[in-house]
Amino acid sequence: MTQHWQELLPIDRYAVTANGLLHDYDRKVLTFLYQPLIGASCVSLYMTLWAELEENRLWSESHSHHSLMNFMDMNLKAIYENRLKLEGIGLLKTFVKKDEERRSFIYELQPPLTPEQFLSDGMLNIYLYRKIGKSQFSRVKRFFSERTMHNTEFSQVTKGFQDVFSSAHLSVLSFEEETKQDTTLTDGERFIGRSEGNNIMAEPSDFNFDLLLAGLHENLLTRSAFTHQVREAVKNLSFLYGIDALQMKNIVISAITENNEIDLEELRKSARDWYQFEHQDKLPALIERTQPLIYQTSNKEPETKEEKLIHYFETTSPLQFLRDKSGGAEPSKADIKIIEDVMFQQKLNPGVVNVLIDNVLQKTDMKLTKNYVEKIASHWARKNIKTVKDAMELAKTEHRQYAEWAEAKKIGKQTAAKRKPIRTEMIPEWFNGDDKADTAKPSKKDEKQELKKLEIEAMLKKLRPHEVEEHGEN
Repeated sequence: MTQHWQELLPIDRYAVTANGLLHDYDRKVLTFLYQPLIGASCVSLYMTLWAELEENRLWSESHSHHSLMNFMDMNLKAIYENRLKLEGIGLLKTFVKKDEERRSFIYELQPPLTPEQFLSDGMLNIYLYRKIGKSQFSRVKRFFSERTMHNTEFSQVTKGFQDVFSSAHLSVLSFEEETKQDTTLTDGERFIGRSEGNNIMAEPSDFNFDLLLAGLHENLLTRSAFTHQVREAVKNLSFLYGIDALQMKNIVISAITENNEIDLEELRKSARDWYQFEHQDKLPALIERTQPLIYQTSNKEPETKEEKLIHYFETTSPLQFLRDKSGGAEPSKADIKIIEDVMFQQKLNPGVVNVLIDNVLQKTDMKLTKNYVEKIASHWARKNIKTVKDAMELAKTEHRQYAEWAEAKKIGKQTAAKRKPIRTEMIPEWFNGDDKADTAKPSKKDEKQELKKLEIEAMLKKLRPHEVEEHGEN
């Protein structure tokens, strides 16, 4: 392990810059969101470096680390360790220039994430939740959120630019070229502005994209096949399944199409098959995730039956939910693939997927039909459904439409989509909103009666098809 005195000495010089202007609001973000994770001394180092910047400027004067030790009353080892924490959490970038006699450092302060970015990060928010607990996490969430304006109560009367200002068209051209020259910066200059914080990318440390590309022969696959979308898919799959560059090479080769392109669907399938082979047919970890804390609504102990159900949806992974629905039996690979595809392609949260599964199983006689699941999932994705409660409300609202889709899949005719759903169709318990209901399933006696009724209706359709259809339309 490298000792701090090998990397930093009191005589070494440093200057501070910033990747854009830092705002006073950033202090609150650092105090309430970052400080519990990195500690007060680490935040103090950030604040001290920030204070060395001149007001509204992006560069400080050069100082020795000995002066920084005196200002902070902190030894060099502590300064070095806190610097590494700032670098690791994305708040600092360090640059060094080595001369014969000494080293010079530039510490570039990075703006912190916005509260929305931090609390929906998927990693930092979980660390924060574990650190400060449920009640304090809820307090912090309330501190950085505010109610929205009700558009139904007010109508917007804002005027547009063209409604307020007019343009002297004849004089514009004469100033355009002159303005362009006067506003162009020279080399080495930049405008002072605000840069947004970058999310932490927890990519596998052993994944090397250059190594992956080097292992693929140009005659087999050109570099142009690695579009931005393909690169993102490769990185995501590498992180989800723990695949290194050498293993990913064979997976990419198996997904090459006749047109020398990479089929994303085949790429995901190959990665999933590799994972199951390497882990003795165990299931991928993607559908073992639970609802992100930022999108959980049950901040207090659930009391009503609906609140308990929402809590269950939010704290249960789709894989475990499928197990619970089948009485503890392991789901089939086909069902797992359907749910995994929905989470990967439509980017639905795990809790929302649980509501979708429950809704679909009740409408399709406990079967997961791929086209039906994808149809509802794409609908929810377009609606930007993020929370369990929103998913349940939308499912209630669109109940009739979903029932018609399910009936169309069942009958297999285009005209069937226009028919009314059969009244005996099962729906989840939470549709009726009655907390007193004990179960969403009918009694065995009711099931027998319904089966008997369906058998009679089927017989009637065979004997008098036209009459039955006319009866169904009335």
